[in-house]
Amino acid sequence: MLYAGFMSATLPPFPKPQEPFDPPRLLEVGSAPDEPCLRADAARNRARLLEAATRLIAEHGVAGVTMEAVAAAAGVGKGTVFRRFGDRTGLLMALLDHSAHTLQADFLGGPPPLGPGAPAVDRLRALGVAVLYRSAEQLDLLLAAQAEPTRRHSHPSTRALHMHTTMLLRQILPAADCDLLAQTLLGYLDPALIHHLTRQCGMPLERLEAGWNDLVARVTGTDAPH
Repeated sequence: MLYAGFMSATLPPFPKPQEPFDPPRLLEVGSAPDEPCLRADAARNRARLLEAATRLIAEHGVAGVTMEAVAAAAGVGKGTVFRRFGDRTGLLMALLDHSAHTLQADFLGGPPPLGPGAPAVDRLRALGVAVLYRSAEQLDLLLAAQAEPTRRHSHPSTRALHMHTTMLLRQILPAADCDLLAQTLLGYLDPALIHHLTRQCGMPLERLEAGWNDLVARVTGTDAPH
């Protein structure tokens, strides 16, 4: 009875459209918000550690990237790695920062349809396709880096992607709760779901791309590309 009463109740109205975001800017994804700018020698050490971790992934896969293994490969003490990245998840997230930074640069200032200059719905479609293929290329690393659920949505690169998706949706659906709608759309691009669909269900990426375009069309009330 309680359930029926709840379902028959009048739904609350959508919140009023929010003001547009400030002009887009590239978020810094390499350091924590309270981390000072690195000295030149610290920056070199950080780059050396990331290069060592990249070699370990190429040789042994993501499972071969431990704090101890990276320290040994870089010829430094284990404490240096912990001080620089905090823990293994922080190290793996740092490895993803470069591609995340590149993706941000592309959707904030690159050529259309991913970058400015195309209709918002076309940019939204292009964004999902870019994230989908990037995630497929780095799936093992993404899954390992996102092992801590409470950090998944707070990382600067994830927040930048959500902010941009919300901005595009506000241009297409100004009366909708675009903040939450963006979270729903980005759930389709979750690395764990991509892993399940491609590796466990055997779906080709082309099917996932078509599914993304269909989802955007249904959510926005527009025609899917042919």
